[in-house]
Amino acid sequence: MKKHEKYLARCIELAQNGLGTTYPNPMVGSVIVYKDQIIGEGWHKKAGEPHAEVNAVNSVKDKSLLKEATIYVSLEPCSHFGKTPPCCDLIIQHQIPNVVIGTVDPNEKVAGKGIKKLIEAGSNVTVGVLESECNELNKRFFTFHQKQRPYIILKWAESADGFIAPNERDEQKPVWISNPYSRQLVHKWRTEEQAILVGTQTAIDDNPKLDVRDWTGKSPVRIVLDQNNRIPKTNHLLDNQQKTIVFCQSNQNTNQENLIFEVIDFNQNIASQIARTLFNHQIQSVIIEGGGQTLQTFIDTNLWDEARIFKGQNTFKNGTKAPIIKPTTNQTQLILKDELLIFRNHD
Repeated sequence: MKKHEKYLARCIELAQNGLGTTYPNPMVGSVIVYKDQIIGEGWHKKAGEPHAEVNAVNSVKDKSLLKEATIYVSLEPCSHFGKTPPCCDLIIQHQIPNVVIGTVDPNEKVAGKGIKKLIEAGSNVTVGVLESECNELNKRFFTFHQKQRPYIILKWAESADGFIAPNERDEQKPVWISNPYSRQLVHKWRTEEQAILVGTQTAIDDNPKLDVRDWTGKSPVRIVLDQNNRIPKTNHLLDNQQKTIVFCQSNQNTNQENLIFEVIDFNQNIASQIARTLFNHQIQSVIIEGGGQTLQTFIDTNLWDEARIFKGQNTFKNGTKAPIIKPTTNQTQLILKDELLIFRNHD
């Protein structure tokens, strides 16, 4: 089993190269071993392109070795036709006798069918090696399929005295609490998630672009709450530069190419309505960036999976208080003098 774990750990390492680029597919890594030597490896890079198993098989120079090899894969091989053929068929075609799988695919199109197909074809299949690590790797994909909603990340920066914004902002919009290195990290995070959401007041006060400027990668889908159409038409979020979803109270707006209006009842559970709508848009992960009221709404509904909080050095003495969240910290790190706290919601 230790040997299996070593090669599965390599699968996870390879799969992580696809963070932010495989949506709506999961991140998957694969390694092929012959006589305790890796003879091929690969990962899934982008939806519509070859899966990890295909890239691993294609990297093997001497295909005759496959008939005596073991293929390791972090997630159950697919058994259905999508944009690419089933990976199970490829494994069976090359007569790879041993298949070691990290975890079962929660997607109902697969969900054990790949394992069943391999066993019926005569493969020796082992399932559940580094299972929790493989589940963590695809926490977004698993949350989406098992809970029918996106993986929800709360993110904010607060001053040393617990405010996310001062009362007066005339000199600078937005008012920065974290340092440039922390802000660069946030832009990296944006490339890793499918969407990013802010509330009405944040959109009006800060006029954010919510794009990626300090990192290389794809900008997320922008999401904004605008119950009563208060956001000016000149706001960056309404500029049609990238896909944007606006949650509003009435359907008096007309959808455009990159601007979609979704009607919800702001007198009911806003967070759950947003989560359900984003699921319908096939969005697997979202960062909630503010403001305080919007963040607190998700906290009070207990509809969040992770919180990333920067604590800066400056003090405001008054202003908008930071959201209140349960004081259980899973991880802390320093970015220069900023303290980054990362919480996980296990409820």
